[in-house]
This record gives sequence, C-alpha cells and structure tokens, in this order.
Amino acid sequence: MVTRAQQLGVVIGLAVVAALTLLRASDPQLLRQGRDVTFDEYQRLSPRAYETMPVKVVDIDEASLRAFGQWPWPRDRMAKLTDRLAQMGASAIAFDILFAEPDRLSPRNVLRQVPEIDPALLERLPDNDEVFAGSIAGKPVVLGFGLTNEGSYMPPVKAGFAFTGESPIAAPPRIRAATPLRPQLESNAAGLGHISLNPGDSSAVVRAVPLFLSDGEQLYPSLAMEALRVAQGASTYVLAGAPDLPDTLTAAKIGDFVVPVTASGELWLYVSPDTTERYVSARRILEDGDVSPDVAAAIEGSIVFIGTSAAGLQDVRTTALGQNVPGVSLHAQMVEQILSGRYLSRPDWANGLEILSIALAGCLLVLLTTFVSPVVALACGMAITAMALLASWAAFAYAGLLFDPLAPILAASITHFSATAFRFLVTDRERREVRQAFGRYLSPSLLYRIEHNRNALRLGGDDRELTVMFVDVRNFTEISERLAPTDVVAFLNTLLDALSRHVIANEGTLDKFIGDSIMAFWNAPVDVADHPRKALRAALGMRETLARLNADDAFGFGATQDVGIGIGIHTGLACVGNMGAETRFNYSAVGDTVNIAARIEAACKEVSFDILVSEATAQAVPDCALLEAGALGLKGKTTRTRLFAVAGDEGVSSSPAFAELQRLHARLVENLRARASSSRSLANAAKLKAAAVTPGLVPFYGRITRRSEHFQDAPADQASHIAE
Repeated sequence: MVTRAQQLGVVIGLAVVAALTLLRASDPQLLRQGRDVTFDEYQRLSPRAYETMPVKVVDIDEASLRAFGQWPWPRDRMAKLTDRLAQMGASAIAFDILFAEPDRLSPRNVLRQVPEIDPALLERLPDNDEVFAGSIAGKPVVLGFGLTNEGSYMPPVKAGFAFTGESPIAAPPRIRAATPLRPQLESNAAGLGHISLNPGDSSAVVRAVPLFLSDGEQLYPSLAMEALRVAQGASTYVLAGAPDLPDTLTAAKIGDFVVPVTASGELWLYVSPDTTERYVSARRILEDGDVSPDVAAAIEGSIVFIGTSAAGLQDVRTTALGQNVPGVSLHAQMVEQILSGRYLSRPDWANGLEILSIALAGCLLVLLTTFVSPVVALACGMAITAMALLASWAAFAYAGLLFDPLAPILAASITHFSATAFRFLVTDRERREVRQAFGRYLSPSLLYRIEHNRNALRLGGDDRELTVMFVDVRNFTEISERLAPTDVVAFLNTLLDALSRHVIANEGTLDKFIGDSIMAFWNAPVDVADHPRKALRAALGMRETLARLNADDAFGFGATQDVGIGIGIHTGLACVGNMGAETRFNYSAVGDTVNIAARIEAACKEVSFDILVSEATAQAVPDCALLEAGALGLKGKTTRTRLFAVAGDEGVSSSPAFAELQRLHARLVENLRARASSSRSLANAAKLKAAAVTPGLVPFYGRITRRSEHFQDAPADQASHIAE
C-alpha cells in the first residue's frame, strides 16, 4: 500500500530529477568546466604518445637569442632562415609570427630617421621586407595572421573551398577583422592561416582549436591547416556539413587527410607530453657553415613551424596535460595528431545521451529510495557511478570518444541525497509522533533507550517477565452519582494525572486508563532493571500523593470525605506487544499475570488495605516493609494466592517501629492459623503499633481476625521466609 508520504516523496524526487535534467540541458558554464576538467584528467591518464613524424618546430629559443641578438630579428635573417629550411627540403614552412609592421631594423627604415637624408640614397638601400618577400616567393611558406576587433582588413584566401551537405559557412567562430600583413609578404606567401588557438575562450587551457574561422561569407583556415595543405600541394578544402542541419560541420578533408571536427569546426586536441625531440633550435639552422646531418635529416620532408619558446616573448599556452608549452608547439601537435590519425571526438548525440541518463538514473533512484531502501538506492547509485566512469573511460581509451560521466554522477548523487533526506525527514517526523505518543506512557529515560536501541521495540507479541500494576478508585460509583459529568471528568483528570506521574517517574509503561482505573507495567518495551522494586516505589508514591491531595482538598469534596484507591501488583510472564487491528492498535500486555494483578487490586477491598502484592513480587523485594495478608481465592483461579501488604519501602522496613510490628504480626499469623482465642487481642495490639508505621494498616488489622480462613492453609514458614 502506497502511503501519502511515499507519494509526496516520489513527486518531490521527480521534481528534483526534472530540475537537474533541465539544468544539464541548459549546460551552464560550471558543468562545462567540470566536463573539461574530466576530459583533461583522461588525457593525463593516457596521453597521446609522441611519435617521430615529419613535423618539427624551429625554435627561436634563448640560445638563438644569445647567438643572434634580441627579438625581433631583422627580416633578412628570417629570409636566411627560410632559404636554409627550403634548401634542406622542408615540405612546408609556417611562421607562428606576425609580420604586420615594417621591419624597423631594415637599413632603409633606420636611415630614414636621420635628418636631411637624401631620398635617392634611401631608395638604393636594401629593405628587409623586400628581401624576406623575395625569399618566400615560390617556396612553401605559410604566414600567420592574428585577430583584432579594430579595422576591417581581411586577408586573402589562398585556397578554395568545396562543401558537401548543407552549407557550413556560418558554423566556425566569427572573425571580425585581421591584423594586416605587409603587402609584399602577403602576396608572395603560399598560404595564410590564423594563429589563434582558442579565440573567444576564457579558459587558459587549450583543448579544442578552430580549424577555420568565418566572416559569414568566407572561411579562413588555421596556420596548421594551411601548412598541411601547402605541404601536400593541395588547392582546396572539402568541408562536410550535416545532411539536414545547416551551419554544422562534421569533417574537413585536406589533401589525403580527413579530419573529424566539432559542429563548429574545431579539432579536439589530443596532446602528447612536450619533448625536446619536437624542437630544433633556430641557432643550429642559422649558424655559418654546414648544418649538422641530424638537423638536416629532421628538416627534410617535414612540415616546419617557426616560433619562439623564449620566456620573455610570452607565447606560452597550457595544455590538457597541465604543461605550459610554446604556442607554436600546439600548431605542430595539431598536424602530428592528424598525421597519426588519433582523434578525440564528442558525438552530436553525446549531450542527449547524458541528459537521458540523468533522467533515467534519477527516476530509478527516487523509486528505490522511496519504496525499497535508501541503502539499496545507495548501492544502485554507486553501481551507476562505477558504470558511468568505466563506460566513459572505455569510450575514451578505445575509441577516442568523449562522454561526460560527471554530470550524471553529480545529478544521481543530488537525487539520492534529496530523496533520502526527504525520507529521513518523514521518518524523523514519524519518530517525533511516536515520541509524543509514547511520551504519555513512558519515562524520558525509556524513550531514549527505545530510540537508540534498534531491537528495543518490536512489533507483535513478545513473552517477557513483567511487573503489572492495577490501580482503582474506591467508591467511584458513589462519587460519580453525586457529581455532574463534567465534574467527574475533572476529578478523574486530576487524580489519574497525579497518580500516573509516578509510573513514568519509575520507568514504567502506562498501558491504559479504564474509567477510574489505571493499568501499568514494567520491563517492556525495553528491559528495566529491578522492575518489581520500581513498581513498588510507584505505588508508595501514589499513596503519598493521594494523601497530599486529600489533605489539600484538591477534589473539592470537603475535609470529611477522602478519596481512596486500591493497588494490586504481580510479577510474572506475560505477552506484550502491539495488539489490535492493522490500522489501529495498542501497545499492551495480556496473559494470566495481568489477570492476577487485576484480581489482587480487587482483593484490596476484602483485605481493607490499599497496596497488595503477590508472593512473586514480594520475593523480589524482601528488604521492603511487607506483611503477610493471607492466601486469598482470586476470581478465576483454582488455588488461593498468597498476598502481602506493602507498609513501606526499605527505610520503613529498617525502622524500629516496623520491626516491633513485624514480630507482633508474625505471632498474630501463627495464632490465626491455630485459631487461637488470643488472635483478637494480638490484632488490637498490632492495630496500635501499626498507627506508627502507616495509618492504612489500622483497618487492615481491624478486619484480619474476621478472615482467619485466609491463613489456614499457608505453610508455617512462609511469613518468616518473606521477612528474611
């Protein structure tokens, strides 16, 4: 049967799942950052191994600057570098350097600053830009251009573009303007490509690089793509668009190589650790004399990228491996990755799969948490987490596919926490209701033990040794006849509230109120040490409380009419537990022990004493002030039951007055058994002694001789046994 709390839990849980699904669908920056960090960790665990390939970086490093002077170098030196690389057989020479301004170190530009210089002389001086332009003419040289938000210059495109599928012209990132190149350099270069690695990305880590940029009408390739195209002698890029989705790229073909790309034309970088094998110092190329054979072999047939690793030039980027590398090395790694054929890709349907997994896993966890168990849901959630991690890692390691495990795991964790928290809040509310309900019947110490002992309260019947107490108001019928119904209720509330407090204070359980009667028991639902003694103390407390109420006329009956009670206590085996219907039950005790306690309470009238206990209870408290009251025939019992009157606790038992009364009482019992004529005089003497112990014993001794038959069949040593 589904409860309202479970229904509400499912509704709230599914609402949380829906919110998390919508959150993932909106893909906020925080989730994107987490996804990127996860993919970075994958690459750190399994980076692309460096392989010797026809790709090199000619590095303008610290050694080169020490050998040839500070940066920027004059462009005639760049021309010399180009010539030497071409002579060594480089298949493409790509400059990760901007040549936007005139060479300030050119002789013509230097002398132009001299006052009154002859213009004709200036024209005869060499110009380094012209020297460099002449050097690159006819060679496989690719120059780079940067991006800017100023001006309207756009570089010429040296290659053609062909499309398959829908036009992807607007798919790549936008370019507003470019940094102008020197005209003679621009016209003589075999290729022009942008050098921006992550335009518009605020992250310092370079993870995906756009292979193309777009101004809405024309596409502009990257430096790496142009270098690869020029090296192959290709003239056209073939771009594959999605069949039914405009402005969406799927792949780019450059010569013999097909490169899978993202929808915006980016290449996921699968980087390898930075290594010196990738670099050749520019100093070794420019030194006078023959170039060493190992350098010549490294350059021959290679795509060469020229850039700088010098710290002062600040061209440093961070890779997914957490390494800071020269920006030029990432252009080289792009070409290495394409040549190796090892790609990373994130399928278009990856987002949909991750969103669906959040919805399905969340619904499953909500149902398990609500209807089965939070522990089972936790185990299932941990299994989902492990499966997500393993599946994501396997997809990366074996197929180069990027699936985000973090968002589904995070969503599943939040869902499980929310559903579990709701369930425990409901459980805590139910516990408070149980505490409130049982707080009317149990002492705070018992409640604490029940709450902190899982086995303390079990449903169903449980056979336990109990001490059961029945309390009844004497002459209640007569009292109720003289009072209005509301006054009867007020009287009972005052009396029963005052008496029941002693049950709670002595770790007892209030079973029920039956009209003018109280039923209570000890040693359930949890174990109560020395429970017969605690029941006895509760009875003595009730005696004292009632005496005070009568003295204070708390019931408004006047000083001439006192309210009396009878208390019966018995210790024995009983069945205790939740009893009743499935929808409404009561925690109670049943059995012969309960019946005997009720009959003992009824016997208080015949004995004319307010507190009687059975022999079983008396044996459990031998140090209390107990007096044999005879063996009475209780209703429903085939044998008579020995009872004892409770004169007081241990303190009363050790008093001289009770010791004297006890000796006199023993003689009286012997005479009653023997039917001796002296019994009456002994009873009168005991009556006088009893007044000093407790006034309630006076009527007890006043009636004892008239029920001498209650002492006839009792063993002679029974009274002495209890006294000892």
